Amino acid sequence: MQRDGGPHVLVTRSPEETRELGSALGGSLLAGCFVALTGDLGSGKTVLVQGIADGLGCAGEVSSPSFVIVNEYRGRVPIYHIDLYRVTDSRSLHDLGYREYFYGDGVTLVEWADRVPDLLPPDRLDVSIELTGAEERRITMLSRGALHSEALRAVVSRGRRAGGV
Repeated sequence: MQRDGGPHVLVTRSPEETRELGSALGGSLLAGCFVALTGDLGSGKTVLVQGIADGLGCAGEVSSPSFVIVNEYRGRVPIYHIDLYRVTDSRSLHDLGYREYFYGDGVTLVEWADRVPDLLPPDRLDVSIELTGAEERRITMLSRGALHSEALRAVVSRGRRAGGV
C-alpha cells in the first residue's frame, strides 16, 4: 500500500507537460516548502522549476543559476532557485549562507540536491526526473513531512482528474 506521501510516479510526454506539472505543483506550495530535484543533465529539472515558478506567480524569466548558484524570483512568496551542479561538497555552501535559503520564508527549489544530502531539510519534497524517451520523463515525487504531503496530494489528485497520473 502506498504511503500518503508517495512515492508517486507521473509521466510527462513533452517539455510543455513537464512545465504544466510544475505549475500545478507550484500552485500547491507554501512558504517554507523545499523541493529537492535530482536527475541527469538534460532530464528536465529546470523546465519543471520554470513551471513551479509560474505556479507560484513569477512573471519573469526563470533560468538555471549554474554559474551564480542562486537566483531569487518574486512570486506570491519569495522563490529561491539553487543549482548545485558545480558544487563539489557541502562545505562550499556554508559561505553561501545556505540556511537562509534552505530554511527561509519562501519556496526553495534545489537542482542537483543529491550533491549535499547531509544539508537537506528533513521536511521536503524529493523530485527525481528520469528521461525515458525523446521527450518522455518519469517524475517520481516523495514527500517528507506534512507540509509537503499536502502539496503532493493536491498535485497528484489534479493529475488523476486530468488523466495524467
